[in-house]
Amino acid sequence: MKLRFQKSFEKSYKKLLHSLKEKTRVAIKLFAKNPLNPKLKNHALGGKMKGKRAFSVTGNVRIVFQEFDDYTLVLMLKVGTHNQVYG
Repeated sequence: MKLRFQKSFEKSYKKLLHSLKEKTRVAIKLFAKNPLNPKLKNHALGGKMKGKRAFSVTGNVRIVFQEFDDYTLVLMLKVGTHNQVYG
């Protein structure tokens, strides 16, 4: 799996508190090993975000991403609270 980070992800990541940055790094490592790990709650999105997916970092923090070719390439789009990434 190749992970790519869009500028929108990098920008939203920089705004996170230090403790959330560490949790985000841990979640991304877990995702890279197994994107379908049940702890991540990886799920498809609908509506205006149809075609994208998200997984959980914490109870309220999500990473929105797009996967290609059965997780051969993953483009990380945004990280933040539920309202920040879906609003």
